[in-house]
Amino acid sequence: MTAIKRLLMLSLCLCAVACGNPSGKTHDTMFFDGVSDALDNGGQINLERLEWTRQPQAFEIKDGTVTITTAPHTDLWQRTYYHFRNDNAPVLQMQTHEKFFSFVVKTDFTQSHHRFDQCGIVMYLDSENWLKGSVEFENGQFQHLGSVVTNNGWSDWATTAIPADVKTMWYRFSRREDDFCIECSTNGVDFSQMRVCHIYAATDKISFGIYACSPEESSFTAVFSDMKITECMWKAHDGQQPD
Repeated sequence: MTAIKRLLMLSLCLCAVACGNPSGKTHDTMFFDGVSDALDNGGQINLERLEWTRQPQAFEIKDGTVTITTAPHTDLWQRTYYHFRNDNAPVLQMQTHEKFFSFVVKTDFTQSHHRFDQCGIVMYLDSENWLKGSVEFENGQFQHLGSVVTNNGWSDWATTAIPADVKTMWYRFSRREDDFCIECSTNGVDFSQMRVCHIYAATDKISFGIYACSPEESSFTAVFSDMKITECMWKAHDGQQPD
């Protein structure tokens, strides 16, 4: 370490102590908390501050709408049943330390046309810890509305069949500390529970947002709109008390 670097580190430590941080540890003053910012602005999300974990084949962010054009053979899945590991889907997210909030988004997948084409909400922490909720194209008769939860490198998949003519879906993703709820709606008003789950790695800061992918030989354009942050709409449980 050079003398200049040592002087800089000493200055930071002295400043930390003077400012009431006796540990001398420095904090990332550049961190942008997307949820806190949105709650301070009536729920409006600053889309320009979202960050890509892998950019898609093509995308556009304009007038409160995000479009993502998928590339073939993109997906998120870890091990279970199929035994393969896919970790290359484009993901657009915000970060937060907030422990209680809800995120709402409308998805339009009118262009999906090939098996497993999908788009929806995601919380991607790393390749082995994430969740997603989406509609996956199957055929001309039905498609799968479902969710995947991946803990410690193992995925599951819970689905229900819905008619193939459904081309839009709203999602509401809610956090209560390290527990999460995914809900869906066809009108953006009346939401139904899809999934309640626990993510072991989600102890503090998380990243969450939207994704789209085409696991097979396909490409389509997904449209995301009406994104907002609200107070946590997944209320505390009022039944059996915890042990």
